Amino acid sequence: MKVTSVEACTCVVPLDSGVAIASRAISERHYTLVRVRTDTGTEGIGFCYGGHRGGSLVTLAVRDLLKDVVVGRDPHQVEAIWDAMYREALLHGRRGAVLRAISAVDIALWDAISKEAGLPLYRYAGGYREGQVPAYASGGYYTEGKSLEDLALEMQSYIEMGFQAVKIKVGRVPPKEDAERVRAAREAVGPDVPVFLDANNAWPDATTAIQAVRHFEEYDPGWIEEPLMPDDIRGHAEIAAAVRVPVATGEIHATRWDFQELVDRRAATILQPDAGVCGGITEWRKIAAMAASNNIAVAPHWLPELHVHMVASTPNATWVEYFTDFKVLNIGRLFSTSLELRPGGLAIPNRPGLGIEFDESAVTRFSRDGWA
Repeated sequence: MKVTSVEACTCVVPLDSGVAIASRAISERHYTLVRVRTDTGTEGIGFCYGGHRGGSLVTLAVRDLLKDVVVGRDPHQVEAIWDAMYREALLHGRRGAVLRAISAVDIALWDAISKEAGLPLYRYAGGYREGQVPAYASGGYYTEGKSLEDLALEMQSYIEMGFQAVKIKVGRVPPKEDAERVRAAREAVGPDVPVFLDANNAWPDATTAIQAVRHFEEYDPGWIEEPLMPDDIRGHAEIAAAVRVPVATGEIHATRWDFQELVDRRAATILQPDAGVCGGITEWRKIAAMAASNNIAVAPHWLPELHVHMVASTPNATWVEYFTDFKVLNIGRLFSTSLELRPGGLAIPNRPGLGIEFDESAVTRFSRDGWA
């Protein structure tokens, strides 16, 4: 079995209406899609989020930097191919767009080889859970005119759907105002449902973050996510040592070496590797194993169509992050299939590979550069 072609395209999918997080407003999302074909006729797909602008940088890395490293190789050699891609990218970036490109290609290879085996990806990767995996409803974004009552109703709607945990944004408004939002969410879901908080790198330093998080502690958050910029690992460690709320981070980190430093510095209680960012499935599995050896849980960052398989095949993985519509995470508009939501979680797909395919008409509609 040999890879005969690697193609990529950039899709720009507008949001229905703009949303805001702590430090920026978002009106569209850029995705890089990858398609790997083999001499047996198997096709694997991969994808990643490239940001809310500049997504073509990721696609360019696939086409001009990585493709020639992959074509002609046996796709089962995911470790060797990953190492070759990473070494080829030595001068171009150890994180960011190039690692996202490596991730998308690696995901496509895993999709292809699990399809070739006739197995769902989670079983090909070893399998741990069957039936369904736990999922939390991710929401609570800042939008114009959104009241505390609106936020509470949103959280209640997630509980009515069967979710057993929810997440809201914090960090865009003063801590006392955010504390009212956290209170509204807690009262809406009751005392026993985890309420996760996502700060999206909101605060400038550990002292400011600690002061903010202490406003939220009485409402018993399940975690505080990304309080600082990802590079400030020492600052995250200071926060983790100072507050009662568990610190979670990792969605922008790449490779096992980034995550090893988080663990060594005790900068997080929960790691959040994103297989579309950290180096793909191959690297995600190394990160999860390293976390397990340190008694640390992993809760991957969004892309549920991918991470449902990771959580289903990983003993120390806890939650899949799930968005109930396309208002915030809209990559689902590019797929012809969707996940099945069940009370308390997501059904694990039983189709070979990832169990999803691109909707080619949607890809054509949203693509800026076509397949190449």
